[in-house]
Amino acid sequence: MAGDTQITPALSDAITILGAAGIVIPTFARFKINPVIGFILVGIVAGPFGLGALTGRYPVLDWVSITDPEGIRPFAELGIVLLLFSIGLELSFRRLVAMRKMVFGIGAAEMMLTAALIGGALIVANLPPISALWLALALAMSSTALVLPISGTQSPVGRAALAMLLFEDLALVPMLFLIGAAGGAATSSLGWIAVEGSVVIIAILLVGRFVLPALFAQAARSKKPELFLAISLLVVILAATVTRSVGLSPILGALVAGLVIAETEYRNEVEVVIEPFKGLALGVFLITVGMRIDVGALLNAWPELLGALVAVILVKALVTGALLRMVGARLGTAAETGLLMASPSETTLIVLGAAGAVGILQPDAVAFWSAATAIGLTITPMLASLGRFAARRVDHTTLSGTEIGPSTDKTIIFGFGRVGRMVANMLNEHGQQYLAVDSDIDGFLDARKSGYSVLYGDVSRRELIEKLDLDQAKAVVLTMDDPALTKRVAKRLRAEHPSLPIIARARDTDHAAALYRAGVTDAVPEALEASLQLSEAVLVDIGVAMGPVIASIHEKRSELRAEIMDAGQLEVEPSLGRRRVRDSTIRQV
Repeated sequence: MAGDTQITPALSDAITILGAAGIVIPTFARFKINPVIGFILVGIVAGPFGLGALTGRYPVLDWVSITDPEGIRPFAELGIVLLLFSIGLELSFRRLVAMRKMVFGIGAAEMMLTAALIGGALIVANLPPISALWLALALAMSSTALVLPISGTQSPVGRAALAMLLFEDLALVPMLFLIGAAGGAATSSLGWIAVEGSVVIIAILLVGRFVLPALFAQAARSKKPELFLAISLLVVILAATVTRSVGLSPILGALVAGLVIAETEYRNEVEVVIEPFKGLALGVFLITVGMRIDVGALLNAWPELLGALVAVILVKALVTGALLRMVGARLGTAAETGLLMASPSETTLIVLGAAGAVGILQPDAVAFWSAATAIGLTITPMLASLGRFAARRVDHTTLSGTEIGPSTDKTIIFGFGRVGRMVANMLNEHGQQYLAVDSDIDGFLDARKSGYSVLYGDVSRRELIEKLDLDQAKAVVLTMDDPALTKRVAKRLRAEHPSLPIIARARDTDHAAALYRAGVTDAVPEALEASLQLSEAVLVDIGVAMGPVIASIHEKRSELRAEIMDAGQLEVEPSLGRRRVRDSTIRQV
């Protein structure tokens, strides 16, 4: 009966968790805040120190609180297992071989030196040496889940961060092995656990090498994604169970299973099918992290907590930046990477939990540093933004003496990414001089090495535009991938240089209309032009006659010109790809 329905602890916890995944996390994504932070905050608010503490007084809060933390612990463990499995997928042997110098050079040096400095400080603070060692190693790790999405892997900052993160993820193998072995030392000798663990890991590698490809091939023939999911989960669970049976951590088995699958040609498919389950299960784990944080208690101990976190961030940032400078990285790259990698990691929480479970760390130390790590994860995006700001300031100071050179009879290109380079190449092809300006230091240096005529500078700064003496330029081309900046620069250029031809890259018809209102001579909506060219190719390739196709493309352009003219409230119809007739020619006629 509907009236007899009761809210059980399991039901209320499930509603809270699924509500976090379905409502809270998309909201965070909307504001470009990493879901890791969102899940931690959900744990803080809904956990036993938040709304969960008020359910006795206000029963309605059962629907939005977590009242049985132990009940969701198995799901949290599954989240850790799947996280380590996904890390294993990234740690393919081929990738490690290709990056071995960076990974085992700068990556190893960064982690070991950081751990040595933090460990020394902890020993001075009267922490036992063994506890200080494991705590320092845990705090020396940085967040793969947050850092790589922010930095990418193609820029100098991304490549440096990837190398260090790969070593840290790889270091989890011996760390978890030793922690798990220490936990089993009460019933078995450490040496025997090491032998059994080695045999199990070798067996997993062999089975994965010779059995898994056949299983995945069968799943591929069936063309059913659920088979890939079933096999992947089976491999992870079996590997975790087997390693646990010999006294090691189950997440060690999951990591090795990921390494095995990473060597097969089915790695990408496995990553795709496992991603939703990994994300939700990892979210549960992060919620449990937030549940451990007693905000009231932290408010009483905030000086110690803040001081400890700031000390860790400073040590990691300085060590990372100094090592990168020693191997020849730019000062801006070193500063940005140092700040980006400065916070502890979600793997820090894993090591803290494992060390606390076997008694290496005391419960109060685990709680204190888990709270510090959770706060560190929360501020990682802010540190990344601070790092980018510091890099720009450093690089601007370093390159402030760059000569601008004359702009007479040159086409000035603002922004020198993919589009800007194509424009420069076409100008070169027709013997036209140009000068490009770009504020991306990595793109600037790469363009200089490639022989392009490019200047480092921020086009949003009035002083730079004044130095360019644009009254002597042939035209200005705006190719920046920032609609608001493009409009702002166009408006300023038109006000200061009324007769200067300004050609701008636009996102769509609305952006093109806004640029025409700002005063550009021509605006080219890249998405629409690409769509028209794609449509033309499709129609021709499926057998439609070329003449009608070209006529329909011209007709569509005419419709788009009308849309832009109407949206921008223009008195003159924009060209939008149509050949322009110069006023002088009209006068001659």
